[in-house]
Amino acid sequence: MQLSEDIRKQVILFQQTEITEYHIYKRLAKRIKSVENAKVLDQIAEDELRHYKGWKEYTKEDVQPRWFFVWFYYIVSIVFGFTFGVKLMEMGEEAAQGNYAAVSREIPEAAIYQHEENVHEEKLIEMLDEERLQYAGSVVLGLNDALVELTGALAGLTLALQNTKLIALSGLITGIAASLSMAASEYLSTRSEKTSKHPVRAAIYTGIAYITTVTLLILPYLLLDNYYIDLAISLSTAVVIIAVFNYYISVAKGESFRERFIEMAGLSLSVAAFSFVIGYFIRQWLGIEI
Repeated sequence: MQLSEDIRKQVILFQQTEITEYHIYKRLAKRIKSVENAKVLDQIAEDELRHYKGWKEYTKEDVQPRWFFVWFYYIVSIVFGFTFGVKLMEMGEEAAQGNYAAVSREIPEAAIYQHEENVHEEKLIEMLDEERLQYAGSVVLGLNDALVELTGALAGLTLALQNTKLIALSGLITGIAASLSMAASEYLSTRSEKTSKHPVRAAIYTGIAYITTVTLLILPYLLLDNYYIDLAISLSTAVVIIAVFNYYISVAKGESFRERFIEMAGLSLSVAAFSFVIGYFIRQWLGIEI
């Protein structure tokens, strides 16, 4: 079949995408320890290779993968988890889905490939089971509590104490104690529930998320002497943490980014604003001068 020049270019682009994703999935399948997850990724890889060969029947041309993206998504998957990496890659592929309609006018198989990309691979990806996503709830608990409690505490302490070292000291004591308390609470909560999660692991995930957030929020007070600038940096850091984590969850678990981000950011900043005002009135009430 003789393809028009525009369609041929588009089909070659499809070929390149398929062979690129084939190499990504194959590399991930070899890296993953879970036999079940490896089988799922290997099956997706074979589907991508089959699509590549199908397109090649029309172009009669071999196409090289985009090696930059092969290594980019491979590294992202290793660092942030293969579920996140695979779903992020599939999101990028969705942008090109509209081009299948134009190609299907000349190549009937295009509609079949599109259906497989939309349905079959999506179902396979949903079969992936990754430990870090099982404990996402524990991480959310640690982040939520740390962000809400520490942004509020730091805002109140900033106006009440007006001394960066004292604020950092108070914040660290509060944060460390709270992180241990939250980890213990998560351990007891998970232990009492009927779940596949291990109580100790759930507690560790919660504690690490909490103490990491505490460290990032207090760091400005240890580095800079202007407590108002420190507070602004801490609140900005809180918003960035919320945005990054919610983007991760929205991709990996297919949840709404905007809704979760607005809810968490609004709650944290509202508590911080309220605590800032409370800190001012407490300072005036006690007549503290530092």
